[in-house]
Amino acid sequence: VAACRTLLAVAPWIHCQRVCRNISLSQVREKKRWMKAYTYLMAKKLKLEGPPPPKPRSQKPHWDYHAEVQAFNHRLHENFSLELLKTAFINPCYLQVEQERRKGLGVDSETTSLALKDNVELSKKGSAFTESFLTDWFRASFPSLPASGVESIVGHLTSPAVVTYVARNLGIEDLTMSAEFPVPDDVLHSTFMAVIGALRESSGAEQTALFLRDFLVTQLMGKDLFDIWTVVNPMGLLVEELTKRKIPLPEPRLIRSAGASTVLPLYFVGLYSDKKLLAQGPGETLAAAEEEAARVALRKLYGYTENRRPFEFSPQQQHQQPLIQSVSSN
Repeated sequence: VAACRTLLAVAPWIHCQRVCRNISLSQVREKKRWMKAYTYLMAKKLKLEGPPPPKPRSQKPHWDYHAEVQAFNHRLHENFSLELLKTAFINPCYLQVEQERRKGLGVDSETTSLALKDNVELSKKGSAFTESFLTDWFRASFPSLPASGVESIVGHLTSPAVVTYVARNLGIEDLTMSAEFPVPDDVLHSTFMAVIGALRESSGAEQTALFLRDFLVTQLMGKDLFDIWTVVNPMGLLVEELTKRKIPLPEPRLIRSAGASTVLPLYFVGLYSDKKLLAQGPGETLAAAEEEAARVALRKLYGYTENRRPFEFSPQQQHQQPLIQSVSSN
């Protein structure tokens, strides 16, 4: 014990641990001299060369493609045909690059031929079914909405930005066989539509409609109608809609204002029809306030207000009218 105390007093960075009567272990805590230079060089190299290019998950260890496809099937609680699902992930660009790579190895054409089928046909079927279902769904959910508004909403939900966002969050990008990585948006979009086509052929139209309802229709949460549908002249459209309904034309009136003589004025314009207030809207100018009031009135006419009743996605409502109409039309 006295020797240990002396040793600790001389070298405070050495720690002794008594194991038994005659055996003790010493541990030395210190930083290696080469660590600082090595860390500095690695940081400088990262700054000059940039981060390394991303690698697909298939090039990393512990990857079993068949097991990952099966896990994707069970994770979504769907009943895919595994052969169709694997076909949905094969893009034509991957087949072309793989064929050229095998030819570059000097192997004959018969040996290099790939017994794989691309997802072009499944992608076309899935895209057609998606547009048909979404159109029928929104026509049934918003019967007052004109055809141009329905087309804008369907176009927004089937756009590459929305579809690729859903596909990446579902893990489709890791399973996609593409010539490039990260997978381009157009390739990922076609792959998602091919997955829809594979699900329709595996489980039927009704189950595919539920899948689209759960993952695509829900992307409208928090979206304003006129952020999706561009209307150049809201007042003209409002006059047209009121004329169809045989309602007197709107009359704009200034309700209140604040800071009219300042840099940031605020005006509230109300639209009256037959001495009844249709809607009111704010704006920095009278024209902007009138346009905003017209947009508020259109939202009320179409039933797409902010405080509207949310979509019912509970299991008891799985066979509601929009879904039945879409499935029966397909």
